[in-house]
Amino acid sequence: MSNARSIGTDQAPAAIGPYSQAMALDGWVFCSGQIPLVPGTKDLRNGTIEEATRQVLANLKAVLAAAGCAPSDVLKTTVYLTDLKEFPKMNAEYEAFFGAHKPARATVQVAALPAGARVEIDCVARKG
Repeated sequence: MSNARSIGTDQAPAAIGPYSQAMALDGWVFCSGQIPLVPGTKDLRNGTIEEATRQVLANLKAVLAAAGCAPSDVLKTTVYLTDLKEFPKMNAEYEAFFGAHKPARATVQVAALPAGARVEIDCVARKG
């Protein structure tokens, strides 16, 4: 996989572990999960699930842009929530972000997320 390349941008939080913000290969872009960290400050925007979801999606949008993609290029997402009762409010923000574009999606409840986040989203996109 010598033509695989790491994608990074300072417009999204730096990885907090040994991974890339995204990897790209042959037009495919695999974005690591984003939590609601504010780029530059690394403050956790976790006040409400709506605020947290908006920050997560803004972070993903910045990583996608660094890879030459837009939200309309996203084919699949996975949403991780620490409380599925917050699904309707998260889903409203998600729908507003993607509009008429509807990527495939899985949503799961998890026991915990990094840094105490309430939501994390990753995605797969294809340039085109």
